[in-house]
Amino acid sequence: MQKKLWFFMLFTMILLLVACTDDSDVDEAASGESSGEGGNDLVIGMINEAVSLDPHVSNDIPSAQLRTQIFDTLVQQNVDMEFEEGLASSFEQDGNEWTLELKDGVTFHNGSDFTAEDVEATLDRVMDPSVGSSVAFMFEMINDIEIVDDHTVIFTTDYPFTPLPSHLAHNTAGILSKEVIDEDYQNALDQAESDVTLEEYYELREAGGEEFEAVSEEIGEHVGAIISENPDGTGHLKLQNRDPGNEIVLEKFEDFHGGEREFDTVTYRVIPENSARLAELETGGIGITDNVDTESMDRVREHEETNIIDQDSLSMTYVAFNYDKEPFDDENVRKAISHAIDREQIINGVLNERGIHAKNHISPSVFAHNEEMEEVSYDLDLAKEYMAESSVPDGFETVIWTSDSEQNRDIALVIQESLGELGIEVAIEQYEHGAFLEMANQGTHDMFMLQWITVTGDPNYGLYPMFHTDSVGSGNRWNYSNPELDSYLEAGQESTEDEDRIEAYHTAQEILMEDLPITPLYYGELGVGVNETLVEGVELDPVGIVRIENVTFPE
Repeated sequence: MQKKLWFFMLFTMILLLVACTDDSDVDEAASGESSGEGGNDLVIGMINEAVSLDPHVSNDIPSAQLRTQIFDTLVQQNVDMEFEEGLASSFEQDGNEWTLELKDGVTFHNGSDFTAEDVEATLDRVMDPSVGSSVAFMFEMINDIEIVDDHTVIFTTDYPFTPLPSHLAHNTAGILSKEVIDEDYQNALDQAESDVTLEEYYELREAGGEEFEAVSEEIGEHVGAIISENPDGTGHLKLQNRDPGNEIVLEKFEDFHGGEREFDTVTYRVIPENSARLAELETGGIGITDNVDTESMDRVREHEETNIIDQDSLSMTYVAFNYDKEPFDDENVRKAISHAIDREQIINGVLNERGIHAKNHISPSVFAHNEEMEEVSYDLDLAKEYMAESSVPDGFETVIWTSDSEQNRDIALVIQESLGELGIEVAIEQYEHGAFLEMANQGTHDMFMLQWITVTGDPNYGLYPMFHTDSVGSGNRWNYSNPELDSYLEAGQESTEDEDRIEAYHTAQEILMEDLPITPLYYGELGVGVNETLVEGVELDPVGIVRIENVTFPE
C-alpha cells in the first residue's frame, strides 16, 4: 500500500498563505551597514570560522550556518522541525521505494538547470570513499537511484528507512550541481596525474573493487578542492569572497527560485573573543552574534538596543572516553568519572543556569527521549567506590581535549577539580575549533569534551552515528561496540510504527547509560544576540542555525 509522506496538501496551503501575507508575519535576521552601493548588508558575528563550505567535508554548526544559505535540500525543516517543501515538491513511499517529484524552473548559481542528474551526482558523491565524508552513513541505506526523467527520481533503500526525509533535510544533503562535481573530480584526477578519465572513474566507482580502491586512494587528498572554493548550489546566497580567518561574504542570488530577499550581501565575520563580539553588537558593527556566553546574557537583554533570541536545543554536551584504551576500557573508571562530575555546578556556575541536567544521550526535544530515566547523579562517595573496584584504585594521569572557547575552558576546569577528588590528575589541552574536531576524529584521545546536536530531531541521528559498531571511525569516535545495542538501533531505524521505535530507542538509552562510552553532561539552551535597531524578527532554529530568509531592515 502506497503511503504519501509529509504534508503536500499543507505545502499548497503554506504557499497560498505566504502569497497572501506581508512581511510582518515572518521572522528575520540581522543587518549592519551596507557593503555595497545602496544595498543592504547583513553582518553576523561568528565565534568560530566555518570549517568548509563543501557540504560533504564537515558536520559542524559554523559551516552549517553558511551552507544552509548556499545549498537547498530536497526536504526542508522549519524552526519547529516540521517538514516543508524543498527542492522536491512531493515525496511518496511504497515499502523500500521512495519517489520524489522535483521542482521545475530552479537554477544553480552557475546558471545550469536543476535536474534529477544533480540529485544523483550529489548523493553518489557523499557516499564516495574518495570524499571520505563523515556523514556518508546518513545515505548509505540508499542502494539505488533511478532517474525517471529530469524531474522525477526514485530512491530504493535497503529497508523501510523511516528517518529518510529528516536525513534529506540535513545541511550536508545540500544539492550541488553535477557540473561542479564533475569539475572537482576532474581536477582531482589531474592533480594526482592519473591516467583514468572522468568517465572511467565513475564506471570504476560503480563497479567497486581493487582498481577503484587504488584510484580512490590516489585522488583522495585532491577531492573537494574545487567545491570548497566554488560551492555551487541553488540557495538564496552565493559565495562572493572568503578571507580565511576573518570573514566570508555571500551575495544574493538574483535567480533564486524561492522568492525575493531584501539583503544584497550577508557577511559572516569571525570574532572569537566574547567581549569584542558583544561590543560590535552594541555599537552596530554586527547585527547578530551567533553565540552569547552565559555570563553576558543579562548584559545583552538590558542594553537598550540589543536582545536575546532564545530557543530550546537539540544538543547534548558530553565527555567522551576512549573505550578501548586503558584505563577507560574499565567500566568502573567510566562510572566513577561520571558520578564525580558536578553537573549542577557546571549549569549554575558556568552556564548561568542555561542548561538542563542530562538524563541520557538524547535531549528532551528529540523524539523517543526516555524521560523515565534518572539524572546522572553527582555522588562522590559512589564515585570513590567505583574507583576502588577499578584497575586504577589510586588514580592516574590523563588529558582532556576541548575547543578554545572560554566556556569550554571553564567547564574543563570544573571537571579537572572534580576528578582530582578521585586521584585523577587531568591536564587540559585546548585547540582551535577545526583542529580540535580533526583530532577528535582520529580516536587517539584519552578524554575530550564536545557537543552532539541531533539536528534531524530523530533519535536515529542522535544514536546510530555515535554508538553503532558500523560508525566506529566516523561519528563513533570512542571505538565503542555493543552488538545488543546495535540490534536496537537497527530496529529503531527500520520500524515504521512510532510505538515500536520508542520501545527500541528507550532500551538503547538504558544500555548506553550502563556502558557509558561517553557521559552526558547537559542539554543545551540556545541564545543569539540581536541588535534590534538593525534587525527585526530574528529566528533561531533548535539546531542553532540563524534563519535569515525573511530578513527586513528597520527604517
